[in-house]
Amino acid sequence: MHKESHIREPLILGNKTYHDITVDIARPVEGKANKLWWFVFGVSLLLFFWWILCVGYTVGTGIGVWGLNKTVGWAWDITNFVWWVGIGHAGTLISAVLLLFRQKWRLSVIRSAEAMTIFAVIQAAMFPGIHMGRPWLGYWVFPIPNNFGSLWVNFNSPLLWDVFAISTYFSVSLVFWYVGLIPDFAMIRDRVNEKIWPLRKKVYSILSFGWSGRAKDWQRFEEVSLVLAGLATPLVFSVHSIVSFDFATSVIPGWHTTIFPPYFVAGAVFSGFAMVQTLLLVMRKVVSLEAYITVKHIEYMNIIIMLTGNLVGIAYLTELFMAWYSGVEFEQYAFLNRFSGPYWWAYWSMMTCNVISPQLMWFKKLRRNIVFTFILALFVNIGMWFERFVIIVTSLHRDYLPSSWTMFSPTWVDVGIFIGSIGFFFVIFLLYSRTFPVIAQAELKTILKSSGDQYKKQKDE
Repeated sequence: MHKESHIREPLILGNKTYHDITVDIARPVEGKANKLWWFVFGVSLLLFFWWILCVGYTVGTGIGVWGLNKTVGWAWDITNFVWWVGIGHAGTLISAVLLLFRQKWRLSVIRSAEAMTIFAVIQAAMFPGIHMGRPWLGYWVFPIPNNFGSLWVNFNSPLLWDVFAISTYFSVSLVFWYVGLIPDFAMIRDRVNEKIWPLRKKVYSILSFGWSGRAKDWQRFEEVSLVLAGLATPLVFSVHSIVSFDFATSVIPGWHTTIFPPYFVAGAVFSGFAMVQTLLLVMRKVVSLEAYITVKHIEYMNIIIMLTGNLVGIAYLTELFMAWYSGVEFEQYAFLNRFSGPYWWAYWSMMTCNVISPQLMWFKKLRRNIVFTFILALFVNIGMWFERFVIIVTSLHRDYLPSSWTMFSPTWVDVGIFIGSIGFFFVIFLLYSRTFPVIAQAELKTILKSSGDQYKKQKDE
């Protein structure tokens, strides 16, 4: 067995045995939810109902209920879409890359990251559908046989590339997530009493695909996981590059730039890690998993947030430099307007949250402080939303013609759909935490003797 350095902090705290790990991971699924879970779920459910109301009102009345105008045709809807896509695309990347690099600390993180991907992409997919104005005609974007006269699918459009890219990524992520869950489903299947819960027993038996835990099962599990991780990693880069082409293929100043693909990918990883951090900190309290999601895990995540925050900062400065260096007055004005125009507050909020605040992670005390980490993760998520807002709205609200210059103000429906989508996301995530194991317990057991607290102490003695 691999001998780990004594200097390294344990990744599993307390005197845990293999049986203890099974019991702890299965407890949220088998037992009753605590008061904190019900409180968070209740708040999320209220926001979800608000979302249903706002979406119903939008579909019934039309997108005129939003704050859009003739100049700003994209605003909060597409901002929210790109924000959710960014969050979603990081989850599987985190899991896949950490698997390929064989990082032990990934085991407490990956399940939440993969689930976040699935649920965030669901949220993102809804915004273009609502933005159509007539969502019941949404099937026109798919390459189905032409039964509509002269209407053909525009394969040159980046918006159609989005449909293909995101649906492909969603499919691969779903399979990757599900394959990782199979040993855990089998564990719950074996623990459920058939006499008391016959239906539950049946459901988990179907979900576990006849998993027996034999060496052959584990061999195939490893092979499939590595293949899917190898597929998912380049897919993330390609998908978020395609999302950035929605903007980069236009001639609008502020959008017409070749840095967008790597810039969007860096931003996606940055915001994804921040959202995973937020979810992990909520999970360890709500589901009582402090022994498995340790301060060390949080510190590792913070280091990556700091690194990706610096990459995003370099991208911002590169944009400003290229605008100045281009000599194109429209481009120069677009960026001058961003940081000193009417929406200056959005630009500087973005810079503060995304570039300045992660620099505090250089200090080890702050990096290991749970309350500070939670606040910073929220700041990063807010900052990434402002980044999308700045890219979209500040580039549109000042057109080539001064007569077209205008301002965008969101309505209560815009706000409701956005806040409600966050509530919807947390409703799904909290229900998932009560039905599926939130940590890969079978894989976690593989590091118990090398990274478990009591085994480390035995070595020291």
